[in-house]
Amino acid sequence: MQKHQIITRREWLIGSLTFLGTLIAPPAFAQKKFRRGRTQYIATLAPPDATSGTGAETWGIWRVDPGPIGVWLRFYQLLKTAGNIAPAGWRFDIHDWWLDENGLIMRAPDFPISAGQYYVTNGEDQIALLTIEAPDKDGKQAWSLSDGKTIKDVTHGPCRSARYTPMGASGTCTPEKADLADFPLKPGEEVPPIEMCNRQIYAVLIVFGFPVKS
Repeated sequence: MQKHQIITRREWLIGSLTFLGTLIAPPAFAQKKFRRGRTQYIATLAPPDATSGTGAETWGIWRVDPGPIGVWLRFYQLLKTAGNIAPAGWRFDIHDWWLDENGLIMRAPDFPISAGQYYVTNGEDQIALLTIEAPDKDGKQAWSLSDGKTIKDVTHGPCRSARYTPMGASGTCTPEKADLADFPLKPGEEVPPIEMCNRQIYAVLIVFGFPVKS
């Protein structure tokens, strides 16, 4: 993310975490207790209009904001020269790599996301309790959102992320094939396809807290 966007998002997070208590006042959240945690981001694969489903075993989580520790596409050659080790210490994988809406190569999220409950938000006016069930005998994980909220409701629109894997032989899918002119993306634009790459687009949910049992 660009510097001014980093500041804007972080300022929102700082302010909104203080304000979220007022958002939790409606009946759906009345008498609920939660603890705030370090802001995290869930990479989600689900239909936008879904309120529940299966497939959470394909979801990942960034426990640290991947933007500030990302590497700009224009610096890919330097990343390559450094043995695919980013300045922040994470390793770039040419076989499986990620881009955000500003043209930052991101550290991959952790897979799979742990079973549990997460308070999620779109970063504006929508919040819900996301429940991710433990894997069944086949390794499948069910999920659900509270209060009839959909994935689209709690997706943070400004955050867009895509995962790229080789379409052909190893090494044919590379950030060198990305068009720098595509970035930063305009509102509503998807992270673009890249030659010789399979692209998987993920919705991003912001995690701001966790339930506290009475």
